[in-house]
Amino acid sequence: MNKYAHITEYLKEFLKAEVSKRGFKKVLVGLSGGLDSAVVAVLAGKVFKDELLCVKMPSQHSSESSLIDADELCSDFSLKAITVSIEPLLKVYEELNPDMDRLRVGNFSSRMRMSTIFDISARENALVLGTSNKSELMLGYGTLYGDMACAINPIGDLYKSEIYKLAKYLGISKAIIEKAPSADLWQGQSDESDLGYTYAEIDKALNLLVDEKLSKESILKKGIDKEMLEMIIKRVSSNSFKLEMPKIARISI
Repeated sequence: MNKYAHITEYLKEFLKAEVSKRGFKKVLVGLSGGLDSAVVAVLAGKVFKDELLCVKMPSQHSSESSLIDADELCSDFSLKAITVSIEPLLKVYEELNPDMDRLRVGNFSSRMRMSTIFDISARENALVLGTSNKSELMLGYGTLYGDMACAINPIGDLYKSEIYKLAKYLGISKAIIEKAPSADLWQGQSDESDLGYTYAEIDKALNLLVDEKLSKESILKKGIDKEMLEMIIKRVSSNSFKLEMPKIARISI
């Protein structure tokens, strides 16, 4: 059994056990048309079949190609899906706050999507599955209480470069695998443009820093770009709070 066959079987068992442990039978995945949500949806479909509901939540800023890719994925893998647009919610808030920049629009969109899918989870009595990969989580490249919110995350310990390989093993279409990674929060938005480096470059450095726990000096000796490494170290440090539960001031002893 190759590495990604083994990972697939492990994640299927993980999902089955963790959902059952929490007393649920149904799960939800927010399906964007991107790579990460596609991988989670396909994995969940293998385990839960008709008990999986994919929720597409486009806005006026969503690209048509993402919606097409999401529809084709559902067709390819016989995934049940619904569409619930956040456009009316977002339009009203943007009208009330005309000074919003792209970052605020992106964060608000992400949180509106998560509010929407968690409401649907209450209606369906289903658990929300996370779609943030390890690269995003380590860098804090996600919205707190937005796309980072979930009940269970099956891919949070896989780097983005590993997600590509898992997607190929699962048979996900080239249209999804080969397009530029994007949270689709505004027209033309690209993860790698935002970060300034490719995920392949970032993941190599993250692996040395986070997994192998090498010093900055040791990592630089391996030919890693200095500016990129400094950006990564800064982001990992400044965004670590996103991976923690809110700090509670303990009064009782």
